[in-house]
Amino acid sequence: MYIPSHFKMTDEATIYDNIKEHSFATLFSEHNGVPFATHLPLILNKDHTYLYGHFARPNPQWKDIKNQTVLAIFQGPHCYISPSWYETTKAVPTWNYVTVHVYGEVELVEDENELIDSLRQMVLKYEAPDSSYRLQDVDAEFLSGMNKGVQGFKIKINKIEGKAKLSQNHSLQRQELVMNELEQSPNTDEQQISSLMKANLKR
Repeated sequence: MYIPSHFKMTDEATIYDNIKEHSFATLFSEHNGVPFATHLPLILNKDHTYLYGHFARPNPQWKDIKNQTVLAIFQGPHCYISPSWYETTKAVPTWNYVTVHVYGEVELVEDENELIDSLRQMVLKYEAPDSSYRLQDVDAEFLSGMNKGVQGFKIKINKIEGKAKLSQNHSLQRQELVMNELEQSPNTDEQQISSLMKANLKR
């Protein structure tokens, strides 16, 4: 990924937080000699060495993905930046965004206990804290049958890149003008980008 130095994310904790908060990823690999992508949730393990996920078995991507170096993209908030917000007419539109790219090698998960554990971690992450649903309460025979319809995998992480394009290449005055416009928007992404810009200025 092209990352100018002023947009590079260097804080590991922030990068991992972005992976966790925006965990519905796009996973790219090569399938039959051409790029192939699947949109799916990926869960980061506790020591930040693996990403866990699973394919639907009819999805052909998993059939030749083993030992490939793949790319998982975690797209954070993003929004259009209008030059009408600036103090000058000598400007063009741009886009502010946060994204994390993770590269690694794929290992297929063949052990059913490891697969169930990864599914349990996924349920714990996405179910509401007060939800009554627990994977361990699901009928074991039914769950085993459902598991046959998926192919678990894990990605051994070997490289992570983070980019936060938050108008850092503009003057403080212009950044403040942009933040003021964004925080007035009813859209979540615009509000999140404004908050991230404010946090970035405080560092």
